[in-house]
Amino acid sequence: MKVVKINAIWCSGCLIMNKVWNNILKKYDIETIELDIDMDEEEVEKYNPGKILPVFIVFNDDKEVLRITGELKEEEMLEKLKGVCKLHEKDN
Repeated sequence: MKVVKINAIWCSGCLIMNKVWNNILKKYDIETIELDIDMDEEEVEKYNPGKILPVFIVFNDDKEVLRITGELKEEEMLEKLKGVCKLHEKDN
């Protein structure tokens, strides 16, 4: 599984989701590509993120399987991710 995370430094929802996402990354081994909608404009265009930030685009075998937009609680985010992929816990 790979996740492309698109956010912006001026986006309050993105700041909230940074904490949620970082908590998830502490527990699970997830390949993540982070893009800023303003700084990485050309790369971001390839993913057609829409108007609501942040956007988490989940890929499995290079195919988009899930797109999550806006703010979610950690439990909700994990439920959505587990619905499309097997999450591998990190070894502590």
